[in-house]
Amino acid sequence: MTDVRSQQKADRLAAALKENLKRRKAQARGRKAATVADGEARPEGGLAQRDKPSD
Repeated sequence: MTDVRSQQKADRLAAALKENLKRRKAQARGRKAATVADGEARPEGGLAQRDKPSD
């Protein structure tokens, strides 16, 4: 019984992590598109980036 519960919990956590990753990638794509659209590119061609990503 415990093995079934722990497997179900692991499956739920895996699904939640997968959805979280999809959401974060979509947010990153949106931020990148907005930055490029706003013309906030650096003179050397790189995009302005933050020091650390927020968690």
